[in-house]
Amino acid sequence: MTGVEPLRVVFVGWGSIARATVGLLGDAPIRVVAVAERRGTPAPPDLPAGARLLIDPDDLAELQSDVVVEAAGRDAVGPWGRAALGSGADLVVSSTSALADEALRAELEGLAVENGARVVVQPGALGGVDALSAARAMGIDDVEHRIVKPPGAWLGTPAEEGHDLGSLDEPVEIFRGTASEAASSFPLNANVAMTTALAGIGPERTKVTLVADPAATGNRHEISATGDFGRLAVTIDNQPLPDNPKTSAMAALNLARCLRNRVEPFVI
Repeated sequence: MTGVEPLRVVFVGWGSIARATVGLLGDAPIRVVAVAERRGTPAPPDLPAGARLLIDPDDLAELQSDVVVEAAGRDAVGPWGRAALGSGADLVVSSTSALADEALRAELEGLAVENGARVVVQPGALGGVDALSAARAMGIDDVEHRIVKPPGAWLGTPAEEGHDLGSLDEPVEIFRGTASEAASSFPLNANVAMTTALAGIGPERTKVTLVADPAATGNRHEISATGDFGRLAVTIDNQPLPDNPKTSAMAALNLARCLRNRVEPFVI
């Protein structure tokens, strides 16, 4: 790929996913031109060579970036998404729970159309999103997404209100509802439920079940769908990133693939 102009990328957030993603890019012609962090956050000592530190979304306009990658949490999607799309850059969203807000979703889509850009929802910790999205063209009747995690993964969530997570000796269903409800009530743990919903039949029709299982050693996602296309059943058991047990390695792997697909000459 000699002579290819590098893809200019800005990362919003410099946590474990962003760091792991950059490490997975290898020699792809991708240049991280800036990293955005919250105001008051000390400059990380391991920023990519030549990358600027941004604290104000308005600063994006002068960077002429091609892609802005959100990897900082749902609160970052709105302000940084507006600035990215307003500058003509594509926006890659990782914190898809933010898109449970229909008004925000419509606003970002409108900005993308207005500025000739795109909003890209990357698969994150999931597999099979491509097939689910493709099936939509022929019609999907039902979609269910079951998320199974160890009890400790649900600490700090509404699951604690009705369950003693530390004493479970068998799997317990802690939530059943729509993808919209799951993403709003469990934005960190059920973030990808909104990805499934957007790929398929929408946040209000997609059914989500959350389970705390003391025998679970990782995070498992079970997605099933039926329709005129046939039947889809996908299960993925994710292992965590080595430096962050709360983050699935697949989240970084899928994000790296999303970026590499922008520059690779042969794409699958």
